[in-house]
Amino acid sequence: MIDRPQPYVESARLPVPAGLGRGFVLASVFVCAACGLVYELELVAVASSLVGDSVTQASVVLSVMVFAMGVGSLLAKRLRCHAAAGFGYVEALLALVGGSSAMTLYASFAWLGGARVMLVLISFTIGALIGAEMPLLMTLIQRIREQDPGGALADLFAADYVGALVGGLTFPFLLLPLAGELTGGLLTGVVNALAGGLVVQWLFRHDLRWRARLRLLAANGCVLLLLLVGTAFVGPFERTARQAVYGDDVRVAVHTDHQDLVLTGGATREEWPAAGELRLFQNGRLALRGGDARAVHRALVRPAMVGGPHTRVLIVGGGDGLALREVLRFRDVRAVTVVERDPGVVRLARRDPGLRALNRGALEDPRVRLVHADPFDWLRDRVRGNAVRFDVMISALAAPGGAGSPKLYSQEFYGLSARGLGDEGRLALRAGSPAGRARDFWTVHATLRAAGLRPCPYAGERGFVLARPARPAPPTCLREGRTSLPPSTLMHPRYAE
Repeated sequence: MIDRPQPYVESARLPVPAGLGRGFVLASVFVCAACGLVYELELVAVASSLVGDSVTQASVVLSVMVFAMGVGSLLAKRLRCHAAAGFGYVEALLALVGGSSAMTLYASFAWLGGARVMLVLISFTIGALIGAEMPLLMTLIQRIREQDPGGALADLFAADYVGALVGGLTFPFLLLPLAGELTGGLLTGVVNALAGGLVVQWLFRHDLRWRARLRLLAANGCVLLLLLVGTAFVGPFERTARQAVYGDDVRVAVHTDHQDLVLTGGATREEWPAAGELRLFQNGRLALRGGDARAVHRALVRPAMVGGPHTRVLIVGGGDGLALREVLRFRDVRAVTVVERDPGVVRLARRDPGLRALNRGALEDPRVRLVHADPFDWLRDRVRGNAVRFDVMISALAAPGGAGSPKLYSQEFYGLSARGLGDEGRLALRAGSPAGRARDFWTVHATLRAAGLRPCPYAGERGFVLARPARPAPPTCLREGRTSLPPSTLMHPRYAE
């Protein structure tokens, strides 16, 4: 079989030597690839925050974008005759769509009631534009100096993959901490538009007629103007979108390194009739409600505390201090370790008057030790170090299927918990409603048993579970909020009602 000859490609007239021109094109590939991966990670982060289930959102974004990249590559075949202009317009549109993607998702969630459809549309558009880059860049780099296609493609992919690495590291370690999701996305779009526009307008300016250059310059100018104006209005946009989601009674809104925290309603019970009941939202999900917060945490904590010794207690999560308050009501508690990954939750619980009124300043108690670390890693290191075991472990995390890391509901974590408990130790946790989320509830039940724990559901629809290591006899089950475990009469007066 005889290969068909490649069509003749006219060499481009460049303002610099060919080697330097190739370097500028590869640098543009590097920058554009970094920006493209930032858009991808930003979509996953925002979708996980707004919709939940980070695994599902990452799968949707990645699969849609990869499919769209193939579509974009096919569509770009029609632009190869005008590769320079085509690349310029593709980068301008990619900068606009990718840079504003986070704001678009937030707007869709706040005013249209959902973000799933918009997530798919944006992922497809960004993927198609990224896919269109490579055929156009291949044409441009061959016009600078014709070479073996395999070698040219290797150079392009090398610059693309290295740029993706830099973008993937820049997003979590630089953009998010310094600029946040919205501003970081807009600034990435600005860099993307400049990188694509400068290469076309300067390096390949002889490929464009002056009218085409003027139109492309106007398009890039409009994109840059929109993105820069967007950065100036990020603050008002966030406030307006937040009020559309949470109402007009938003009192505190904090973005930490791990999540978004929003407090609504009045700080005291006297203010609730007018300002609304105090509510804490973590990444858009209701974490606690002032009216029943104490009753819920008391139902979670008390059965574990009255079932045996409780001098040493571990609380996983619980940075709001409500579970801690119920633990400290028992006078014979000597030491409580609270492992909370997000220091922002603890700061809010200490400073906000509403949360302080609910937790009664429990975080300031001298018996409390606060640890800001990943609970899984911290507990694993403690078990490996053969440290003193706990009498009681309270998992103050949300029920599975909501907020929280999936590994904190895994067999491995429950196994570490079993090893971290004493022979008479107890573990209390939320497993989800057995009626509303029966699959989650019984999955947790089965996982606890597989990890060497004996689970016992209690508190009815609230889906709490009390578990003991399989070493001693199984605990007495609790039904309808009643327990046959011995009651405790030693309540610390500071935390008494």
